[in-house]
Amino acid sequence: MARALATTLIASIVCAVLSCWLVLIGWSLMGDAVSHAVLPGVVLAYIVGAPFALGAVVFGFLAVALIGAVRDTSRVKEDAAIGIVFTTLFALGLVLISVTPSQTDLNHIIFGNLLGVSQGDLVQIVILGAVTLVVLVAKRRDFTLFAFDPVHAHAIGLNPRLLGAALLGLLALTSVVALQAVGVVLVVAMLIIPGATAYLLTDRFSRMLVLAPAISAVCAVVGLYCSYYLDTASGGMVVLAQGAVFALVYLLSPRHGLIGTRLLARRRRRQLAAESTVESAAESPTESVAEVAAGEAASASLPR
Repeated sequence: MARALATTLIASIVCAVLSCWLVLIGWSLMGDAVSHAVLPGVVLAYIVGAPFALGAVVFGFLAVALIGAVRDTSRVKEDAAIGIVFTTLFALGLVLISVTPSQTDLNHIIFGNLLGVSQGDLVQIVILGAVTLVVLVAKRRDFTLFAFDPVHAHAIGLNPRLLGAALLGLLALTSVVALQAVGVVLVVAMLIIPGATAYLLTDRFSRMLVLAPAISAVCAVVGLYCSYYLDTASGGMVVLAQGAVFALVYLLSPRHGLIGTRLLARRRRRQLAAESTVESAAESPTESVAEVAAGEAASASLPR
């Protein structure tokens, strides 16, 4: 449980920080594609005895290159190209798992095995998570400018292609970190839900970078403890907790929530109605004096 808690917190925080940029850029579907496309890379790295991160990064960039090639050299649009590439690579990973002789069950890569994290896995997760988080924090200004205005980033001397490639590489590393926690299937939830939740709570990106990991860490602890006492899947409960928080924020957020915006609109209508009533009450004496003056002038003009 101690290793599971440490793994969940690290994966949740790293995924949440990266999710802020994914939500702003609009790379939610790209995050889904890369997180699933790294599966064959992880399996091949296991077969040859290489680090999981190396195989994940190679196949992450391969997926992006294939998506761009299909999009640019055919009539297929980007969303269809993403669906074709990531499902094909994911299927390749499933086939490799089925034919790979192993003393361990490689299905934990797909569904996660949070309670089976070893000491070596935890060390790898700590190293990859630290590297990813340090790069994101150190280059946060450049990544933020790239997310909001790539043209301006290019104008001041930055390379948008290089920044995009760096984000995709960090996305592949983050996917490896989260694989141990929730598996390939649920990685995309941890990469999107925290950033989307924070996006509904604030309009400032600096606050998003604080709210998203905080919400994700709390959901990680709550989900893990609920899975322990309810005897349910740990990774699924963590993601379910994040989804429940998003649902509450979606409904009750003061500025962008479904119920909150309606209450705010109703309050503004009441304020406008009250202000119009006060203005009409203030103007009514003046109008009465004018009407009296007009009446006296009319009566004076009548013949005696």
